[in-house]
Amino acid sequence: MQPFRTHTGLVAPLDRANVDTDQIIPKQFLKRIERTGFGQFLFYDWRRQASGEEIPDFLLNQPRYRGASILVAAKNFGCGSSREHAVWALADFGFRAVIAPSFADIFANNSAKNGLLTIVLTEHQINDLMTKAAQQENYRLTINLEQKTVADGQGFSTSFDIDNFVRHCLLEGLDDIGLSLQHESEIAAYEAQHPLPSSVRAGFRS
Repeated sequence: MQPFRTHTGLVAPLDRANVDTDQIIPKQFLKRIERTGFGQFLFYDWRRQASGEEIPDFLLNQPRYRGASILVAAKNFGCGSSREHAVWALADFGFRAVIAPSFADIFANNSAKNGLLTIVLTEHQINDLMTKAAQQENYRLTINLEQKTVADGQGFSTSFDIDNFVRHCLLEGLDDIGLSLQHESEIAAYEAQHPLPSSVRAGFRS
């Protein structure tokens, strides 16, 4: 998992509340067995017509927001089903962070385990960011996870709260596997002291 420390990126303002995971990545695209490749299907029903052609008016199809890596959204982002593919699609598309007034718990947890930072700010702050991103070309934010701050260099600056363990994992780029591998020597020592019975080993070889 890519560590997240400080990131400066173009902001895309998605002024929609209750964006659920089926809108983030529709169910017909969940057949892939790897985590990559989902970005092309992000917000598919909003981004594309039935023919597959892009809908020019949709936010992420507009030239000024291409390459955005910070998504600012309205309340209850990521609600609906628990599909982890929603986070994979956002990350594969190029987003490093989503900022909103609130998130669905499972979506926020999936995000933390996949290196996507979710930041909760007040609705007033969110409205301010959306207005600036809509009115200003190339509007960018700098997120400093070590200092827990968000700023635009134009007067907007605020701190945010984040669970200490989640922050540690994001800073160090540790997913569940990475956390386990930190104890690789202890795991190896335990396995050496508790060898598998010969009947079980034979089953693995067959």
